[in-house]
Amino acid sequence: MDLVDFFVEPLQYTFMQRAMLVTVTASIVCAVLSCWLVLIGWSLMGDAVSHAVLPGVALSYLLGAPFAIGALLFALVAVGAIGLVRNTTLVKEDAAIGVVFTTLFALGVVLISKFPSQIDLNHILFGNLLGVSQSDMLQVFILGGLALLVMVLKRRDFTLFAFDRTQARAVGISPTVISATMLTLLALTTVVALQAVGVILVVAMLITPGATAYLLTNRFRRMLVLAPSIAVGCAIVGIYVSFYLDVSSGGTVVLSQGFVFILAYLFSPSQGLITRYFRRSDDVAARQPAGS
Repeated sequence: MDLVDFFVEPLQYTFMQRAMLVTVTASIVCAVLSCWLVLIGWSLMGDAVSHAVLPGVALSYLLGAPFAIGALLFALVAVGAIGLVRNTTLVKEDAAIGVVFTTLFALGVVLISKFPSQIDLNHILFGNLLGVSQSDMLQVFILGGLALLVMVLKRRDFTLFAFDRTQARAVGISPTVISATMLTLLALTTVVALQAVGVILVVAMLITPGATAYLLTNRFRRMLVLAPSIAVGCAIVGIYVSFYLDVSSGGTVVLSQGFVFILAYLFSPSQGLITRYFRRSDDVAARQPAGS
């Protein structure tokens, strides 16, 4: 098999074309949002929302409704419940997140255990990327496009909110409104990524690209370009690897992102572990007197 056949053969199948389109779309949307999530420190929030949608997906399967409807509904319920507990009690945010997402996730487990024959647990937990239908693609494109459009239009407000909430308030931006908007986007983006990698691995797509870009640059504008570029590259590599090795598509996409993060952690020009080691060694050698 030559190089051209290697790249062309998988795309001759309709299910691979759909898988590629859905994964690339989900990767771009998740990666852009992940830049702000990493800066704000909302990684745990992404984990919570991704798990809290389980009962919504289960109910959608049972009722024969589009999974996006149930998932989005429970994602918004989770975000609202976390905010309500945090704002009306002395319970801290991390504790509120833990209580809400574990309770909703447990509800999903109960629903699946009660109606096991109607629900494919593997599709919910790990995605069903190679079984994407036209209606699933349409849901992903609409929700992903909507989320991306809002992020592009509000990017300046989100960035100021992430770096300095006091300054944001001083220039007339309501941190409460921005926070609610971003949490709603988190819910939308989670639903977009569900089809690609399932409930369990959504949090990786919401965090890893932004964290990787954060290691590679100290300028946020570059970060917004690097994160989706890395995510798209990992999506394409992951899809091809899954095709030729006959393994989980969602798993290989996330593993590809994890591998790139490790490379950035080790070799980033400014923050890489190995790069800093050699830089320190060079500095020590430069300080030593000549001929010593």
